[in-house]
Amino acid sequence: MEYDPAERHRALEKLVTKDLDNKQLKKYYRFRSDRWYGGIATADAVGCGLLCRFCWVSDRVLHKPSEVGTFYSPSDVAHQLLSIAERKSFNQLRVSGGEPTIGRRHLLQLLDELELSRGYKFILETNGILIGGDSSYAEDLSRYRFLHVRVSLKGCNEDEFVRLTGARPEGFSLQLEALQNMIEAGVICHPAVMRSFSTEESYSRLIEKLGGIDSSLAQEVEIEELILYGHVAGRLRKYGLRYQNSHQPDNVPPQLI
Repeated sequence: MEYDPAERHRALEKLVTKDLDNKQLKKYYRFRSDRWYGGIATADAVGCGLLCRFCWVSDRVLHKPSEVGTFYSPSDVAHQLLSIAERKSFNQLRVSGGEPTIGRRHLLQLLDELELSRGYKFILETNGILIGGDSSYAEDLSRYRFLHVRVSLKGCNEDEFVRLTGARPEGFSLQLEALQNMIEAGVICHPAVMRSFSTEESYSRLIEKLGGIDSSLAQEVEIEELILYGHVAGRLRKYGLRYQNSHQPDNVPPQLI
């Protein structure tokens, strides 16, 4: 049965965030250095409002957020990220693993903390659902000039979105509305799209839609391709999802890293 993606995001917030002394804490299950973007300090959050069938996170993290992770304050997360970045000589930071826009106050408080440390770029990887549903979220993000937002589109149209996430089709429109809201608010952003399940025709139509929002979005699309972790292959078999191309985790082309 299809689920409401926006409602699921809001319900998850009750499980993975809590308030303490005017701060909003959020659950994370690990902090690490990673190879993407040429090297980036990463905090892996718990909880995403989409159940993407190609997602790289484990089944336990994806389906049992109440049982996974530890609550961290924004200052604790900032300290962890900056410590990794300093040790590895990285100048890029991010939250991954789950959906970083769940827990709006936590994310904004984290960005406030990181803004105090000059010279870093924060890449916000999001599915855009919450930003698409509330334009004031984009306005809040526009305050941070060291922020770059990457909206990861789940397929190229509504049908592909449903097939890949199991969510209601209106979630795809919310992803596009997130880009619209951020362009209007002056937030630096670009779209990424999972292409391994899409046709050339559906991709071409997506480019047209993005160009209708802003020409820069059509020119700056980042292509995502399936990384075939063992548990991901199992999920794809379970749902009968066929893909056109994939890569083994230890053999991802350099241009995709």
